[in-house]
Amino acid sequence: MQEANKSPHKAEPKALPVIPGKRYFTIGEVSLLCDVKPHVLRYWEQEFPQLKPVKRRGNRRYYRRQDVILVRQIRSLLYFEGFTIEGARNRLAGKDEKEDSSRYHQVLKQMIGELEELRSIL
Repeated sequence: MQEANKSPHKAEPKALPVIPGKRYFTIGEVSLLCDVKPHVLRYWEQEFPQLKPVKRRGNRRYYRRQDVILVRQIRSLLYFEGFTIEGARNRLAGKDEKEDSSRYHQVLKQMIGELEELRSIL
């Protein structure tokens, strides 16, 4: 069986784990959920104004579900769609002329995964 042609510049995204139904996530948890190292997350906080985790005692970061989804979207734009930091920032800021449906697609995939998990529990 012959493998389909794949672009040598784009890696295939691996399936990420389902985001648990928690309110807040530590940087370590987000790192595992998004397959991104913690130092990269801290760097992205400086580069993407939309990424603002809550900071509490001792400057500890707590990410919300929407932050985790945003990190996954940033990861996809940078690692798989070939965007630069500036290009990804512009895309997220809505400066792109095309409608950005990738975020909705990612949310829908996440919801489907969570519903399938619930169905298996029941």
